[in-house]
Amino acid sequence: MHEFAHMQGSEAAFRQAEFAERQTRAGRAVREAGFEALIVTSPETIYWLTGRQTAGYFAFQALILPADGAPHLLVRRLEQPGAVANTWLADIAAYEDGEDPAEALARLLGALGIACPAMELGGWFVSPLLAARIAASLKLDALPDGSALLPPLRAVKSPAEIEAIRRAATYAEAGMRAGLEACRAGSDENAVAAAMLGEATRAGSEAMAMEPLVSSGPRSGLPHMTWRRRRLETGDPIFLELAGSHARYHAALMRSAWIGPPPTEARRMMDCALRALDAALDAIRPGAPCSAPHEAAQRVIDADGYTAAFRKRIGYSMGIAFAPDWGEGALLSLFSGVDRPIEPGMVFHLPATLRSYGVWTVGASETVVVTPTGAEPLSSLPRGCAIL
Repeated sequence: MHEFAHMQGSEAAFRQAEFAERQTRAGRAVREAGFEALIVTSPETIYWLTGRQTAGYFAFQALILPADGAPHLLVRRLEQPGAVANTWLADIAAYEDGEDPAEALARLLGALGIACPAMELGGWFVSPLLAARIAASLKLDALPDGSALLPPLRAVKSPAEIEAIRRAATYAEAGMRAGLEACRAGSDENAVAAAMLGEATRAGSEAMAMEPLVSSGPRSGLPHMTWRRRRLETGDPIFLELAGSHARYHAALMRSAWIGPPPTEARRMMDCALRALDAALDAIRPGAPCSAPHEAAQRVIDADGYTAAFRKRIGYSMGIAFAPDWGEGALLSLFSGVDRPIEPGMVFHLPATLRSYGVWTVGASETVVVTPTGAEPLSSLPRGCAIL
Protein backbone atom coordinates (compact mmCIF):
# COMPACT_ATOMS: atom_id res chain seq x y z
CA MET A 1 0.00 0.00 0.00
CA HIS A 2 3.02 2.30 0.46
CA GLU A 3 2.86 3.66 -3.10
CA PHE A 4 -0.63 5.08 -2.42
CA ALA A 5 -0.02 6.18 1.17
CA HIS A 6 -0.19 9.85 0.26
CA MET A 7 -3.88 9.37 -0.64
CA GLN A 8 -4.94 7.69 2.60
CA GLY A 9 -8.28 9.03 3.83
CA SER A 10 -8.40 11.78 1.19
CA GLU A 11 -11.86 10.64 0.03
CA ALA A 12 -13.10 9.39 3.42
CA ALA A 13 -16.72 10.23 4.15
CA PHE A 14 -16.18 10.69 7.90
CA ARG A 15 -13.41 11.41 10.36
CA GLN A 16 -11.09 8.57 11.33
CA ALA A 17 -12.46 8.61 14.88
CA GLU A 18 -15.97 7.81 13.60
CA PHE A 19 -14.77 4.59 11.97
CA ALA A 20 -12.50 3.71 14.90
CA GLU A 21 -15.48 3.79 17.26
CA ARG A 22 -17.48 1.51 14.97
CA GLN A 23 -14.57 -0.91 14.64
CA THR A 24 -14.18 -1.08 18.41
CA ARG A 25 -17.85 -2.00 18.90
CA ALA A 26 -17.72 -4.51 16.06
CA GLY A 27 -14.59 -6.18 17.40
CA ARG A 28 -16.25 -6.51 20.79
CA ALA A 29 -19.24 -8.24 19.17
CA VAL A 30 -16.92 -10.71 17.41
CA ARG A 31 -15.08 -11.40 20.66
CA GLU A 32 -18.27 -11.87 22.68
CA ALA A 33 -19.55 -14.33 20.06
CA GLY A 34 -16.45 -16.44 20.63
CA PHE A 35 -14.87 -16.03 17.17
CA GLU A 36 -11.25 -15.18 16.51
CA ALA A 37 -12.26 -13.06 13.51
CA LEU A 38 -15.17 -12.24 11.21
CA ILE A 39 -14.88 -12.04 7.43
CA VAL A 40 -17.18 -9.18 6.43
CA THR A 41 -18.42 -9.34 2.83
CA SER A 42 -21.49 -7.08 2.53
CA PRO A 43 -20.60 -3.72 0.95
CA GLU A 44 -22.83 -1.86 3.42
CA THR A 45 -21.09 -3.28 6.49
CA ILE A 46 -17.62 -2.89 4.97
CA TYR A 47 -18.50 0.74 4.33
CA TRP A 48 -19.91 1.20 7.84
CA LEU A 49 -16.68 -0.10 9.31
CA THR A 50 -14.15 1.55 7.01
CA GLY A 51 -15.66 4.03 4.54
CA ARG A 52 -14.76 1.76 1.61
CA GLN A 53 -17.03 2.58 -1.33
CA THR A 54 -16.86 2.01 -5.06
CA ALA A 55 -19.03 1.12 -8.02
CA GLY A 56 -16.75 -1.91 -8.40
CA TYR A 57 -18.12 -3.88 -5.45
CA PHE A 58 -19.28 -6.52 -7.92
CA ALA A 59 -15.72 -7.85 -7.57
CA PHE A 60 -15.04 -9.87 -4.43
CA GLN A 61 -13.95 -7.89 -1.41
CA ALA A 62 -13.51 -8.98 2.20
CA LEU A 63 -12.73 -7.20 5.45
CA ILE A 64 -11.06 -9.38 8.07
CA LEU A 65 -12.20 -8.08 11.45
CA PRO A 66 -10.22 -9.72 14.28
CA ALA A 67 -11.67 -10.03 17.76
CA ASP A 68 -8.69 -7.93 18.81
CA GLY A 69 -6.65 -5.61 16.64
CA ALA A 70 -7.03 -3.63 13.45
CA PRO A 71 -9.05 -4.82 10.44
CA HIS A 72 -7.45 -5.97 7.18
CA LEU A 73 -9.04 -5.40 3.77
CA LEU A 74 -8.71 -7.53 0.64
CA VAL A 75 -9.79 -6.04 -2.71
CA ARG A 76 -9.22 -6.48 -6.42
CA ARG A 77 -5.92 -4.86 -7.48
CA LEU A 78 -7.71 -2.23 -9.61
CA GLU A 79 -9.67 -1.17 -6.54
CA GLN A 80 -6.69 -0.75 -4.22
CA PRO A 81 -5.95 2.97 -4.80
CA GLY A 82 -9.59 3.89 -4.28
CA ALA A 83 -9.73 1.78 -1.13
CA VAL A 84 -6.74 3.66 0.23
CA ALA A 85 -8.30 7.03 -0.57
CA ASN A 86 -11.70 6.17 0.92
CA THR A 87 -10.46 4.64 4.17
CA TRP A 88 -8.01 5.12 7.01
CA LEU A 89 -6.93 1.46 6.92
CA ALA A 90 -3.24 0.70 7.26
CA ASP A 91 -3.47 -2.79 5.74
CA ILE A 92 -5.11 -3.18 2.31
CA ALA A 93 -4.11 -6.26 0.35
CA ALA A 94 -4.98 -6.96 -3.27
CA TYR A 95 -5.50 -9.93 -5.57
CA GLU A 96 -4.85 -9.86 -9.30
CA ASP A 97 -7.34 -10.35 -12.11
CA GLY A 98 -7.31 -14.04 -12.96
CA GLU A 99 -6.38 -15.00 -9.41
CA ASP A 100 -8.86 -16.95 -7.27
CA PRO A 101 -9.92 -14.53 -4.50
CA ALA A 102 -10.67 -17.51 -2.23
CA GLU A 103 -7.02 -18.50 -2.32
CA ALA A 104 -5.91 -14.89 -1.83
CA LEU A 105 -8.15 -14.63 1.23
CA ALA A 106 -6.82 -17.89 2.63
CA ARG A 107 -3.23 -16.66 2.22
CA LEU A 108 -4.03 -13.42 4.02
CA LEU A 109 -5.76 -15.25 6.86
CA GLY A 110 -2.77 -17.58 7.14
CA ALA A 111 -0.36 -14.66 7.33
CA LEU A 112 -2.50 -13.22 10.13
CA GLY A 113 -2.58 -16.54 11.99
CA ILE A 114 -6.36 -16.85 11.73
CA ALA A 115 -7.34 -20.50 11.28
CA CYS A 116 -11.13 -20.65 11.76
CA PRO A 117 -12.92 -17.33 11.22
CA ALA A 118 -16.64 -16.79 10.99
CA MET A 119 -17.95 -15.24 7.78
CA GLU A 120 -20.94 -13.21 6.66
CA LEU A 121 -22.68 -15.85 4.55
CA GLY A 122 -26.08 -14.20 4.24
CA GLY A 123 -25.19 -11.38 1.86
CA TRP A 124 -25.83 -11.09 -1.87
CA PHE A 125 -22.21 -10.99 -2.96
CA VAL A 126 -20.83 -14.32 -1.77
CA SER A 127 -22.21 -17.28 -3.71
CA PRO A 128 -22.45 -20.74 -2.12
CA LEU A 129 -19.72 -21.87 -4.53
CA LEU A 130 -17.35 -19.10 -3.45
CA ALA A 131 -18.06 -19.74 0.23
CA ALA A 132 -17.29 -23.43 -0.31
CA ARG A 133 -14.01 -22.54 -2.06
CA ILE A 134 -12.99 -20.28 0.81
CA ALA A 135 -13.74 -23.01 3.35
CA ALA A 136 -11.78 -25.54 1.28
CA SER A 137 -8.84 -23.15 1.00
CA LEU A 138 -8.81 -22.96 4.80
CA LYS A 139 -9.13 -26.75 5.04
CA LEU A 140 -12.48 -26.42 6.81
CA ASP A 141 -15.67 -28.37 6.14
CA ALA A 142 -17.64 -25.12 6.41
CA LEU A 143 -17.26 -21.60 7.75
CA PRO A 144 -19.31 -20.55 10.79
CA ASP A 145 -21.94 -17.98 9.83
CA GLY A 146 -21.46 -14.57 11.42
CA SER A 147 -24.07 -12.72 9.39
CA ALA A 148 -26.09 -11.71 12.45
CA LEU A 149 -23.23 -10.20 14.46
CA LEU A 150 -22.90 -6.66 13.10
CA PRO A 151 -26.28 -5.58 11.64
CA PRO A 152 -27.74 -4.82 15.10
CA LEU A 153 -24.90 -2.35 15.69
CA ARG A 154 -25.90 -0.34 12.63
CA ALA A 155 -29.55 0.24 13.63
CA VAL A 156 -28.91 3.29 15.85
CA LYS A 157 -27.18 6.04 13.91
CA SER A 158 -24.46 8.35 15.17
CA PRO A 159 -24.86 12.14 14.90
CA ALA A 160 -22.63 12.11 11.79
CA GLU A 161 -24.81 9.46 10.16
CA ILE A 162 -28.01 11.33 10.95
CA GLU A 163 -26.59 14.52 9.47
CA ALA A 164 -25.83 12.64 6.24
CA ILE A 165 -29.39 11.27 6.15
CA ARG A 166 -30.82 14.75 6.72
CA ARG A 167 -28.89 16.01 3.72
CA ALA A 168 -30.06 13.05 1.64
CA ALA A 169 -33.65 13.91 2.57
CA THR A 170 -33.27 17.43 1.12
CA TYR A 171 -32.10 15.91 -2.17
CA ALA A 172 -35.04 13.51 -2.25
CA GLU A 173 -37.50 16.32 -1.61
CA ALA A 174 -35.98 18.42 -4.39
CA GLY A 175 -36.29 15.50 -6.78
CA MET A 176 -39.88 14.77 -5.77
CA ARG A 177 -40.95 18.38 -6.22
CA ALA A 178 -39.44 18.38 -9.70
CA GLY A 179 -41.10 15.08 -10.54
CA LEU A 180 -44.53 16.32 -9.52
CA GLU A 181 -44.04 19.50 -11.55
CA ALA A 182 -43.18 17.39 -14.61
CA CYS A 183 -46.38 15.35 -14.40
CA ARG A 184 -48.77 16.71 -17.02
CA ALA A 185 -50.84 15.37 -19.88
CA GLY A 186 -48.75 14.99 -23.03
CA SER A 187 -45.51 14.38 -21.17
CA ASP A 188 -44.22 10.88 -20.45
CA GLU A 189 -42.75 8.79 -17.65
CA ASN A 190 -39.20 9.30 -18.90
CA ALA A 191 -39.52 13.07 -18.63
CA VAL A 192 -40.75 12.71 -15.05
CA ALA A 193 -37.89 10.39 -14.15
CA ALA A 194 -35.38 12.74 -15.77
CA ALA A 195 -36.75 15.64 -13.75
CA MET A 196 -36.50 13.67 -10.52
CA LEU A 197 -32.98 12.41 -11.15
CA GLY A 198 -31.75 15.73 -12.51
CA GLU A 199 -33.04 17.91 -9.68
CA ALA A 200 -32.00 15.50 -6.92
CA THR A 201 -28.51 15.40 -8.42
CA ARG A 202 -28.35 19.17 -8.81
CA ALA A 203 -29.42 19.50 -5.17
CA GLY A 204 -26.42 17.41 -4.13
CA SER A 205 -27.36 13.74 -4.35
CA GLU A 206 -24.69 11.19 -5.09
CA ALA A 207 -25.41 7.91 -6.87
CA MET A 208 -28.58 6.29 -5.55
CA ALA A 209 -28.67 2.64 -4.55
CA MET A 210 -31.86 2.14 -6.56
CA GLU A 211 -33.40 4.07 -9.41
CA PRO A 212 -36.53 6.19 -8.83
CA LEU A 213 -39.88 4.47 -9.24
CA VAL A 214 -42.11 6.18 -11.81
CA SER A 215 -45.30 4.59 -13.12
CA SER A 216 -48.56 5.90 -14.49
CA GLY A 217 -51.99 4.71 -15.54
CA PRO A 218 -52.67 1.01 -14.86
CA ARG A 219 -48.91 0.44 -14.43
CA SER A 220 -49.06 2.50 -11.24
CA GLY A 221 -51.00 -0.33 -9.62
CA LEU A 222 -48.02 -2.68 -9.85
CA PRO A 223 -45.29 -2.58 -7.18
CA HIS A 224 -41.77 -1.35 -7.96
CA MET A 225 -42.36 -0.31 -11.57
CA THR A 226 -39.83 2.00 -13.23
CA TRP A 227 -40.32 4.46 -16.08
CA ARG A 228 -41.06 3.02 -19.51
CA ARG A 229 -41.79 5.87 -21.91
CA ARG A 230 -45.55 5.76 -21.30
CA ARG A 231 -47.35 8.94 -22.37
CA LEU A 232 -49.29 10.68 -19.58
CA GLU A 233 -52.98 11.28 -20.24
CA THR A 234 -55.84 13.07 -18.50
CA GLY A 235 -57.30 10.74 -15.87
CA ASP A 236 -53.99 8.99 -15.14
CA PRO A 237 -52.82 8.08 -11.63
CA ILE A 238 -49.07 8.53 -11.15
CA PHE A 239 -46.84 6.89 -8.55
CA LEU A 240 -43.48 8.48 -7.67
CA GLU A 241 -40.78 7.33 -5.24
CA LEU A 242 -37.08 8.07 -4.95
CA ALA A 243 -34.21 8.27 -2.49
CA GLY A 244 -31.54 10.90 -2.15
CA SER A 245 -28.00 9.85 -1.21
CA HIS A 246 -25.30 11.61 0.80
CA ALA A 247 -22.08 9.75 1.63
CA ARG A 248 -23.95 6.51 0.82
CA TYR A 249 -26.64 7.32 3.41
CA HIS A 250 -30.14 7.40 1.93
CA ALA A 251 -33.50 9.01 2.65
CA ALA A 252 -36.56 8.02 0.62
CA LEU A 253 -39.80 9.77 -0.25
CA MET A 254 -42.97 8.61 -2.00
CA ARG A 255 -45.97 10.57 -3.29
CA SER A 256 -48.92 9.95 -5.59
CA ALA A 257 -50.56 12.26 -8.13
CA TRP A 258 -53.52 12.34 -10.50
CA ILE A 259 -54.00 14.18 -13.77
CA GLY A 260 -57.51 15.39 -13.20
CA PRO A 261 -59.88 14.43 -10.37
CA PRO A 262 -59.33 10.95 -8.87
CA PRO A 263 -62.22 8.48 -8.69
CA THR A 264 -64.16 8.40 -5.42
CA GLU A 265 -62.68 5.03 -4.44
CA ALA A 266 -59.15 6.32 -4.99
CA ARG A 267 -59.91 9.29 -2.74
CA ARG A 268 -61.17 6.96 -0.02
CA MET A 269 -58.07 4.79 -0.29
CA MET A 270 -55.81 7.84 -0.19
CA ASP A 271 -57.54 9.11 2.93
CA CYS A 272 -57.09 5.71 4.57
CA ALA A 273 -53.39 5.53 3.60
CA LEU A 274 -52.70 8.96 5.10
CA ARG A 275 -54.50 8.10 8.34
CA ALA A 276 -52.56 4.85 8.51
CA LEU A 277 -49.31 6.77 8.06
CA ASP A 278 -50.29 9.19 10.82
CA ALA A 279 -51.12 6.28 13.12
CA ALA A 280 -47.75 4.66 12.44
CA LEU A 281 -45.88 7.90 13.04
CA ASP A 282 -47.72 8.44 16.32
CA ALA A 283 -46.75 4.92 17.44
CA ILE A 284 -43.02 5.53 16.95
CA ARG A 285 -41.60 6.29 20.35
CA PRO A 286 -38.54 5.05 22.23
CA GLY A 287 -39.23 1.84 24.12
CA ALA A 288 -42.10 0.72 21.90
CA PRO A 289 -41.47 -2.47 19.90
CA CYS A 290 -40.81 -2.16 16.17
CA SER A 291 -44.10 -3.99 15.62
CA ALA A 292 -46.15 -1.14 17.14
CA PRO A 293 -46.13 1.28 14.16
CA HIS A 294 -47.11 -1.51 11.77
CA GLU A 295 -49.92 -2.72 13.96
CA ALA A 296 -51.24 0.83 14.39
CA ALA A 297 -51.33 1.32 10.62
CA GLN A 298 -52.80 -2.13 10.04
CA ARG A 299 -55.71 -1.40 12.39
CA VAL A 300 -56.65 1.69 10.38
CA ILE A 301 -56.39 -0.20 7.09
CA ASP A 302 -58.35 -3.22 8.32
CA ALA A 303 -61.11 -1.03 9.76
CA ASP A 304 -61.62 0.59 6.34
CA GLY A 305 -61.72 -2.77 4.57
CA TYR A 306 -58.46 -2.39 2.64
CA THR A 307 -56.50 -5.31 4.13
CA ALA A 308 -55.99 -6.94 0.72
CA ALA A 309 -54.73 -3.63 -0.72
CA PHE A 310 -51.83 -3.49 1.76
CA ARG A 311 -50.29 -6.84 2.79
CA LYS A 312 -46.79 -5.60 3.57
CA ARG A 313 -44.76 -4.03 6.35
CA ILE A 314 -45.29 -0.36 7.11
CA GLY A 315 -41.60 0.52 7.23
CA TYR A 316 -37.93 -0.38 7.37
CA SER A 317 -34.61 0.99 8.55
CA MET A 318 -32.75 3.53 6.43
CA GLY A 319 -29.04 4.29 6.33
CA ILE A 320 -26.18 2.94 4.23
CA ALA A 321 -27.24 1.53 0.87
CA PHE A 322 -25.61 -0.01 -2.19
CA ALA A 323 -27.55 -1.33 -5.16
CA PRO A 324 -29.87 -3.13 -5.49
CA ASP A 325 -31.74 -1.67 -2.47
CA TRP A 326 -31.92 1.84 -1.02
CA GLY A 327 -33.14 0.63 2.38
CA GLU A 328 -31.91 -1.40 5.31
CA GLY A 329 -34.99 -3.59 5.36
CA ALA A 330 -32.93 -6.72 5.87
CA LEU A 331 -31.48 -5.07 8.98
CA LEU A 332 -34.68 -3.98 10.76
CA SER A 333 -38.38 -3.82 9.86
CA LEU A 334 -41.43 -2.13 11.32
CA PHE A 335 -43.59 -5.25 11.13
CA SER A 336 -45.55 -7.75 13.18
CA GLY A 337 -43.40 -9.92 15.41
CA VAL A 338 -40.38 -7.60 15.44
CA ASP A 339 -39.94 -6.96 19.14
CA ARG A 340 -36.68 -4.96 19.17
CA PRO A 341 -37.39 -1.73 21.04
CA ILE A 342 -37.36 1.49 19.05
CA GLU A 343 -34.47 3.73 20.14
CA PRO A 344 -33.53 7.38 19.59
CA GLY A 345 -31.22 7.61 16.58
CA MET A 346 -32.97 4.94 14.55
CA VAL A 347 -34.13 6.04 11.10
CA PHE A 348 -37.08 4.53 9.22
CA HIS A 349 -38.86 4.92 5.90
CA LEU A 350 -42.62 4.42 6.15
CA PRO A 351 -44.35 3.95 2.76
CA ALA A 352 -48.09 3.83 3.46
CA THR A 353 -49.36 2.53 0.12
CA LEU A 354 -52.69 1.02 -0.85
CA ARG A 355 -53.13 -0.65 -4.24
CA SER A 356 -55.86 -1.59 -6.59
CA TYR A 357 -53.55 -4.00 -8.39
CA GLY A 358 -53.14 -3.20 -12.06
CA VAL A 359 -55.28 -0.08 -11.68
CA TRP A 360 -53.64 2.44 -9.29
CA THR A 361 -51.53 2.96 -6.17
CA VAL A 362 -52.15 5.75 -3.68
CA GLY A 363 -50.37 6.83 -0.53
CA ALA A 364 -47.39 8.75 0.80
CA SER A 365 -44.23 8.06 2.75
CA GLU A 366 -41.85 9.76 5.14
CA THR A 367 -38.30 9.08 6.25
CA VAL A 368 -38.15 9.83 9.97
CA VAL A 369 -35.50 10.11 12.67
CA VAL A 370 -36.48 8.72 16.06
CA THR A 371 -36.04 11.38 18.73
CA PRO A 372 -36.30 11.02 22.53
CA THR A 373 -40.02 11.84 22.24
CA GLY A 374 -41.17 10.39 18.91
CA ALA A 375 -40.61 10.57 15.16
CA GLU A 376 -39.30 13.57 13.22
CA PRO A 377 -40.22 13.51 9.50
CA LEU A 378 -37.44 14.80 7.28
CA SER A 379 -39.70 16.19 4.53
CA SER A 380 -41.96 19.24 4.46
CA LEU A 381 -43.70 18.16 1.23
CA PRO A 382 -47.52 17.91 1.49
CA ARG A 383 -48.64 14.27 1.69
CA GLY A 384 -51.97 14.51 -0.09
CA CYS A 385 -52.52 13.24 -3.61
CA ALA A 386 -51.36 15.98 -5.99
CA ILE A 387 -54.23 16.86 -8.33
CA LEU A 388 -52.66 18.13 -11.55
